[in-house]
Amino acid sequence: MLNLKKSKILLTGGHGFVGTKVYDELLRVGVKKENIYRPKSTELDLHLAGNSAKAVKGRDLVFHLAASVGGIGYNQDHPGKLFYDNAIMGINLIEAARQAKVKKFVQVGTVCSYPKFPEHIPFKEGDLWKGYPEETNAPYGLSKLMLLEMLQAYRKEFGINGIYLLPTNIYGPGDNFDFHSSHVIPALIKKFVEARNNQQPEVVVWGTGSASREFFYVDDAARGIVLAAQKYDKSEPVNIGSNNEVKIKQLANMIAGIVDFKGKVVWDKTKPDGQPRRRLNVSRAKKEFGFMAKISLQQGLKNTIAWYIKQSDK
Repeated sequence: MLNLKKSKILLTGGHGFVGTKVYDELLRVGVKKENIYRPKSTELDLHLAGNSAKAVKGRDLVFHLAASVGGIGYNQDHPGKLFYDNAIMGINLIEAARQAKVKKFVQVGTVCSYPKFPEHIPFKEGDLWKGYPEETNAPYGLSKLMLLEMLQAYRKEFGINGIYLLPTNIYGPGDNFDFHSSHVIPALIKKFVEARNNQQPEVVVWGTGSASREFFYVDDAARGIVLAAQKYDKSEPVNIGSNNEVKIKQLANMIAGIVDFKGKVVWDKTKPDGQPRRRLNVSRAKKEFGFMAKISLQQGLKNTIAWYIKQSDK
């Protein structure tokens, strides 16, 4: 079991949505601030191999959370950028960690790597290579999946202790609410809050509402990532999630109810639904390092909406 308190840690993406919470969780479990290096992309561009070498120098443990991400629309508009950014940053960092003899490497992957139609629902880790990802997510999902293959190959040849985590859709306070690149929960919250404030008669939502997702509160995600770093040392990937699935139509109604929007929800069926269903089998995480999510979707949505409204009022 890794002693986090004695480790010199690199946390990429440490000022981002999930990275900020991982930083907070590391402090909560007793890591000292001076032992955590979390460079901003403006000060250290990880697209450059030399910068990755600088980042890992003198570090025992790497959490790689830096990523280029977005919702369905962003994925459709920027498939090349998403593939290149995520692949090159991960490849550079893993190779730099090998050369620097880093003791442990924690790679955070994505549920988007799973096949569009996996053999099992909930998705099992063994299904990762059994089909092509949903088309709008494929470049992003495959770029992250290549990092799993790289870590496993490097473990076999060079003995690097790399672990790979597969979180489902993460949301919560501090999420990205930008109209062009946000994921489904922040996008819906923004739409319903603005519609309520402007007394609009309806809100238009992409797709049919029939697709389903498993949503994972960011504080739970951070706890799972840190727990895995402490207790998990195997090459097999591990799903982490909430173990609950909800249809997008139900999600929209939940958000409308919490923000007290009284109008009509209109579904734009000309827009894509994305993957039909997403739910992870999280039994491996429970078995290997005792992780289970704690925050319900209802409570998580309330927390996120309250945070967004408070930020909007500033």
